[in-house]
Amino acid sequence: MATLMSPDARFRESWLAAAEEFNGESMDGSGVYGENPLERVRTEISDDFSAFVEGLLAERLAETPRPEGYVPCTYLWLVENDEFLGSLAIRHTLNDFLFEQGGHIGYSVRPSARRQGHASRALHDALPAAYDLGISALLITCAETNTGSRAVIEKNGGVYEDTRDGTRRYWITPS
Repeated sequence: MATLMSPDARFRESWLAAAEEFNGESMDGSGVYGENPLERVRTEISDDFSAFVEGLLAERLAETPRPEGYVPCTYLWLVENDEFLGSLAIRHTLNDFLFEQGGHIGYSVRPSARRQGHASRALHDALPAAYDLGISALLITCAETNTGSRAVIEKNGGVYEDTRDGTRRYWITPS
């Protein structure tokens, strides 16, 4: 059974293979940002994967220096046995952009592992960790056209609020 865990360098090969599966598509919740994520993976991340993992782990600390507009974030990986299946990021606070578009939690599942319930389970398992961070109401978003993510959010208790610039906004609160 797949479980959420802190990033770990022992998953290097599986993580890099998953990144290739994305083929330049956004890897939400992975900590890989920018216009060409696959190029960054192939160069700097694959060259020093341990430093990449250490950087992800440091992001949960408020004192970690980060670019303007970025907030403290807890990164988690969904793994099963020795296989990396996906990423999830819990953003500790919301800035203006995250309030409008990004939300508290972002996630993605590698293409070969999709449609198997992994995203639903990852979001379900991440909710207690988010509440432990003091987040009492979680904003989760997805593109209007992303029916899979919409189902994941709704299955986990997401209550639709509205759509802004093509982004559906849902709120999840503890039951």
